Amino acid sequence: MKLWGGRFETGPSEVFERFSNSLDFDRRLIGADVRGSQAFARSLTRAGVLTQSECAQIVEAFEAILEDSAAPGFFDGAAGEDKAEDVHSFVIGKLSQRVGALADKIHTGRSRNEQVSLDTRLWLREECDRARELLRGLMAALLDLAEKYPHAIIPGYTHLRRAQPVLWPHYLLAYFEMFARDHERMGEARRRTNVMPLGSGALAGSGFPHDREAIARDLAFDSITRNSMDVSADRDFALDYLYAASVAMIHLSRLAEDWILYSSEEFGWIELGDGVTSGSSLMPQKKNPDSLELIRGKSGRVLGALNSLLFTMKGLPMTYNRDMQEDKEPLFEACDQLNGCLEMARVVAESVGLREAVPAEAADASWVVATDLAEALARNGTPFHQAHQIVGRLVLESVRSGKKPADWNAASLAKFAPEFTPDVAVLLDPREGMKTREIEGGTGPETVGGALIMARLRLANLGSVQAERSVVRLGQ
Repeated sequence: MKLWGGRFETGPSEVFERFSNSLDFDRRLIGADVRGSQAFARSLTRAGVLTQSECAQIVEAFEAILEDSAAPGFFDGAAGEDKAEDVHSFVIGKLSQRVGALADKIHTGRSRNEQVSLDTRLWLREECDRARELLRGLMAALLDLAEKYPHAIIPGYTHLRRAQPVLWPHYLLAYFEMFARDHERMGEARRRTNVMPLGSGALAGSGFPHDREAIARDLAFDSITRNSMDVSADRDFALDYLYAASVAMIHLSRLAEDWILYSSEEFGWIELGDGVTSGSSLMPQKKNPDSLELIRGKSGRVLGALNSLLFTMKGLPMTYNRDMQEDKEPLFEACDQLNGCLEMARVVAESVGLREAVPAEAADASWVVATDLAEALARNGTPFHQAHQIVGRLVLESVRSGKKPADWNAASLAKFAPEFTPDVAVLLDPREGMKTREIEGGTGPETVGGALIMARLRLANLGSVQAERSVVRLGQ
């Protein structure tokens, strides 16, 4: 069923129909389309366009359509006499089959421009909630993994070179913070999405006296849009989601890269579970981190989705242009990939085992304690630049002679440089140096222990706030 046509002497060509049809991908908006149309029917009743009886008949028919939509083959064939071009015309066609000519009233004063905006917003706010739920699941798994090895020491890296010793929980809490920001960004994207556009018409506002605030309450929107032209032209809310999804995927990709390295034979720190790895069709010994590699690879698809919509929107004149139909596929793609990767990352985190002795030995064997020594000299009165030079010469001498920090002691240090007082030698052990970093946000053991407790509380609060949100669940 077409929602237009009186002005045309002939129908669209078969090629144009195939080229412009969007039902194959926008059919996933059917739950949003039905719920939005039910709310619009109630608004038409308040505006005097529909009687109470007509409204009840239409709302009931929409409910039946939604129930039927779960059946296989529901979208096959035609809706009415003509093949539907999109989910909106498809739904109206199904409505016509149930209520006859009464279906012609449902679009009174409503444009597909505002309908598309409404449907996408209804659908996308649920996706924001889903992404936040999955983020919380991953964050909880990272905390579980941190608490499993609370005292494990690993080298921290800059430039992929051993830099300073840190606690394993401190490392994982860094990713916790990244995903916490992603959770916040996704909440902001939801807030910008949860604005009700109905009543805007095609671009100039509706010619019928809709109570827009009442529609917003009906559909659990926080507020209404303020300019009808902006509604028709706007896809900022979709870009906000895609940006939040892209940053989350960057964080997932970085975590994946770390764990691909740390699980390799060259590092050998962690063991990935059999359930998240695969083998080789030729080499029997292989245990490949395919789950992590796929996360890393799929990040490109989400970043591509963001760029796709940015380029689509960049030169469009006011207000609606058919180019904007191209927002759906990248948006759907990004949602699917983000959700899948977040779920996979959680399962990987739940499978990880840390071989504590391996990174600890890497910390002991390298000069990650160099900064601890230089800062100790500075605390004892040596200007830091001079302290830096002294410890740098100590490291150079050790590299030349093949010495590790453990090969030095208080006496040999003092002999090397008188600035090394006996109390400094204890910092040759990286476990001792970390105790000097009991500053908020640092890797000091007590600080990290407290940070883990606070992270649990923050995560619980995120979950409780989400649970209290009142949302219309589409399709339920």
